[in-house]
Amino acid sequence: MIKARGFDTGRYLSAQVRRIVERVNQYDKLYLEFGGKLRYDHHASRVLPGFEVDAKVQMLRRLGPQTEIVHCISAKDIERRKVRRDFGLTYEDQIIKDIGDLRELGLDVSAVVINRYEGEHAADKFKQRLTNRGIRVYVHPEIEDYLTDIDRVVSDEGYGRPEHVDTSRRIVVVTAPGPGSGKMSFCMSQVYQDRKQGILSGFAKFETFPIWNLPVEHPINVAYEAATADLGDYNCLDPWHMEAYGVEATNYNRDVENFAIMRRIIEKMTGPGDPMAGIRSPTDMGVNMAGEGIVDDEACREASREEIVRRFYQYQREFVEGLTTYDTLERMESIMARVGVTPGDRKVALAANRALEEAVRDPEKGYKGLYSGAAIEVWDKSGKVILTGKRSPLLHSESAALLNTVKYLAGIPDEINVLSPVIIESITGLKRGLGLDESLDVKEVLDALAVSAVFNPNAAECLSALPALRGCEMHSTHLMDGGCEKPLKELGLNITTDARLPIGNS
Repeated sequence: MIKARGFDTGRYLSAQVRRIVERVNQYDKLYLEFGGKLRYDHHASRVLPGFEVDAKVQMLRRLGPQTEIVHCISAKDIERRKVRRDFGLTYEDQIIKDIGDLRELGLDVSAVVINRYEGEHAADKFKQRLTNRGIRVYVHPEIEDYLTDIDRVVSDEGYGRPEHVDTSRRIVVVTAPGPGSGKMSFCMSQVYQDRKQGILSGFAKFETFPIWNLPVEHPINVAYEAATADLGDYNCLDPWHMEAYGVEATNYNRDVENFAIMRRIIEKMTGPGDPMAGIRSPTDMGVNMAGEGIVDDEACREASREEIVRRFYQYQREFVEGLTTYDTLERMESIMARVGVTPGDRKVALAANRALEEAVRDPEKGYKGLYSGAAIEVWDKSGKVILTGKRSPLLHSESAALLNTVKYLAGIPDEINVLSPVIIESITGLKRGLGLDESLDVKEVLDALAVSAVFNPNAAECLSALPALRGCEMHSTHLMDGGCEKPLKELGLNITTDARLPIGNS
């Protein structure tokens, strides 16, 4: 038995590329604002089972040599050292990583634009880092009276003021590490300046979510709302699209709210017969064809409901760590109620807490009075199976759960040890000498497993089972340290936590 596939990436890419080419053919050049993550779209892969995490890169490859990429970043985010919570990298480090990865894949990254610049020292340093790597960098100041004085914005004092970024391809993909990076203002500035040079440029938005031709309350779209619950944004019907075409379309509240201004900007830039003048709604600006890839609606609904529960646990952790407010948790409770789920629907979380309770009831198996539990849910021929682990003098609970799971997948009986005692003693002895907690974290267990596999066939079988963990579910009762969380994420597990500290038996 395997997970139900709800999405066909090949079918989606064919429809998506066709739609973008149709839009490109209306202009000499198209600036395509990319929403979400360009390289690894894990949210899409979770709510659309079958969506390949690198689908967007595949799409760009299909569009071929007519495409180049420009990265945008806000000077304010550089100054704040804003971090991407999925990979734990600052926005500027994420851009440098993305540029290297994309170039290795043969995709042309032509420039980085630092927007909203007001003399930030950190932005100057980032520009130097990029320049030292041979990357073109443009620094654009904040446009005064942006979205309030349209006459000024659509003039040489507004969109005409930033330095023009020279591009050579018909499709310019404009991406960023996060929201508020100035992508749209950059695109419109380029369109304005191109048109002054006699180049008929246009603008379009590419965002996988919300899926415009699914209802607002479809779990896929509600899951997207959950992903941005900390921002307080929401999905809604596009009234402009209904007025223009009599068709219901789902869109994002910010795009709907800002369209009156966007329409005035377009009107000032265009004349009769101009293809941009045909944009009559926020939905018209988009080229999203994700709905075409859905092949099993119920599988996607179920996956989306599961994702909403994961998001609740994520925000609960961020609340504990002081990274979000109680309003976000209240918003998530409302979102969960809309699709009929609760935190208790995450079975792997219930199993982790049962493991914790068992550890507390058996204090001799604890570690220095500290107790925690972890659980991993995997698929086998019969369906879903959950393996658990408890904190012990030898292993963190996550390490125990991981070892129990790979042994199960490899068909190794529980009583057989796969880690060499000599290697374990070497690691724990080193930690003991350094005054560190001797209990092995996940990274140390993986290292020990890799070395043991050289001479132990059972350990080698466990190593070969690790790829089967990608896309599986995991829950821990407490906050994990970096030695556990980072390698577990690299293995591709969908991790949640109760965000507690390890507890004693008092």
